[in-house]
Amino acid sequence: MTPRTERTGGCGSGHCGCAEPSAATAKINGVALHAPGETVPPDVLQELAFSELLRQEAVRLGRLPAQPVTVAPELDDAERQVIEAMLDEVVETPDVTPEACERYYLAHKPQYVVGQAMHVRHILFAVTPGVNVHALAQRAETALLELSRKEVPPGRFEALAKELSNCPTGAQGGDLGWITPDDCAPELANELFFQSDALGGYGVHPRLVHTRFGLHIIEVLGRRKGQQLPFDEVRERIAHQLATHSRATALRQYMLLLVGRAQVEGVSLEGADTPLVQ
Repeated sequence: MTPRTERTGGCGSGHCGCAEPSAATAKINGVALHAPGETVPPDVLQELAFSELLRQEAVRLGRLPAQPVTVAPELDDAERQVIEAMLDEVVETPDVTPEACERYYLAHKPQYVVGQAMHVRHILFAVTPGVNVHALAQRAETALLELSRKEVPPGRFEALAKELSNCPTGAQGGDLGWITPDDCAPELANELFFQSDALGGYGVHPRLVHTRFGLHIIEVLGRRKGQQLPFDEVRERIAHQLATHSRATALRQYMLLLVGRAQVEGVSLEGADTPLVQ
């Protein structure tokens, strides 16, 4: 449980949905989540809804005292601790077995390599508000096709980077220098280092790489393969990863069950009307 996020009037942009008030007062089982007419961003509204669902469930189970409230009260630290303890008891998380850890390791071995790095340059076609994504993708595909041809002249990548790239590195021909998986966006790290068909050689990557920043044309200029860590050295790390994921999945399923049992008004939440399935 985290402290309640401050309610705000949004980012101030007239084009942003977060600035728009709810059409009606949101409620969980008849308890309002905010004052009538109060502006609450959608993400904050969902947080308030989940917090109130947990408070009401703690009351139902006798963990918290019942209160004659019409508006959801803000939880104090002691109440949050009570809810955390309740979740620890009622949400069952499957144990992580050594066999599961080893299976995960074998399926994700590239994630457990140390010392790997690539010398990369790129051309970024940034996806920004209002941009015609279809036209942007066509322009990126055209440039990629040109750079993938065998007869492409020396220096053409640098020239296109200076002309087309929305990244400041365009001025240096798109050169990102030597990068490791920790140095770049997760999507780019996954494409370059962690895929089974990740770039194993040199040259222009045959497909555009999509990240949160936009579309990238990637060229590998150099690489250091690094060293594969043995399973015994990463066993505990993998067990922690799997346990964290398993816990998050179990908590989500529990919340879906609470949503499915509740009367929810004025806020969009996923619901489940079936028992918690591990």
